[in-house]
Amino acid sequence: MKRLTGILLPAMLLLGACGSGGGGENAEDTGSSKDSVKNVRFALDWTPNTNHTGIYVAQEKGYFKDEGLNVEIIMPGEAGADQLVASGKAEFGIGAQEALTEARAADIPIVSIAALIQHNTSGFASLKEEGIESPKDFEGKNYGGWGAPVEQAVVKSLMEQDGGDVSKVNFINMGSSDFFTAIRRDVDLAWVYYGWTGVEAEMRGMELNMQYLKDYSDKLDYYTPVLTTGEKLINKDPDTVRAFTAATVKGYEFAIENPEEAAEILANAVPDLDPELVKKSQQWLSPKYQDDAPRFGEQKLETWTNYADWMKENGLLDGEFIPEDAFTNDFLPN
Repeated sequence: MKRLTGILLPAMLLLGACGSGGGGENAEDTGSSKDSVKNVRFALDWTPNTNHTGIYVAQEKGYFKDEGLNVEIIMPGEAGADQLVASGKAEFGIGAQEALTEARAADIPIVSIAALIQHNTSGFASLKEEGIESPKDFEGKNYGGWGAPVEQAVVKSLMEQDGGDVSKVNFINMGSSDFFTAIRRDVDLAWVYYGWTGVEAEMRGMELNMQYLKDYSDKLDYYTPVLTTGEKLINKDPDTVRAFTAATVKGYEFAIENPEEAAEILANAVPDLDPELVKKSQQWLSPKYQDDAPRFGEQKLETWTNYADWMKENGLLDGEFIPEDAFTNDFLPN
């Protein structure tokens, strides 16, 4: 479940999105009351997985229909979900705080309207036999990634806190290589989301050591993934944003309370997925959707400010970023 973070959005998008926003003007609008149906498009950030379960539950259980919405779930393609939302080709999407922070600093008007997982579940994974038990142990090892500047900055940040020297790490661009192939053949550690890749490793009988980002820095405990929409849609049609958010929240709350049934819904909706992996991943992830938040989806200003500060400290953020404009809790059900 690799996520391409830290990659700047294309210049063409920057020029076009600022004018169009995320208003979804191409969507068929047959009214916003529950007596009529509004067609909206929802863009995934990656291939379907348990980060997305609440959406599929809301679809299967009729929660979107109850809110007067006909939701089409679409794949991100080469453009990516953020670009689709920013350009108005999707009304809603799944993003991540790190990419959205960059987008907002580049004047691209997308907004996070809910945190789908309350704390960062990503970290650096290695085979237990390698003996990598802390970031300092990255020294002399091969790190496999996708070549984004944010990777080296994160590795450097964790290693410095642990007394390590990042110059002693060999960074290798894995490209599209499978984690399980690369970790046995080419690299010693890689950045993964434990809720999918880590759980699959367990199923394969592979013992992993994990260094979770959130355990080494509060500033790296950011929201990933998040539910996104465009400023234009918020301003033009807040009722649709509120309806979509309400149905989505209901879907994730169901998945929190009923992980096994929720996993079955996802697996049935996406037959290419391994049902057993979906089930085990869902059991691991469901308690982490809301975690210690007072309600599912709620976001804190501190979390957005902390990560932006970290990006600035590491020379990764150009332009002005106003955290208060990047997210809102206003559309979450009370």
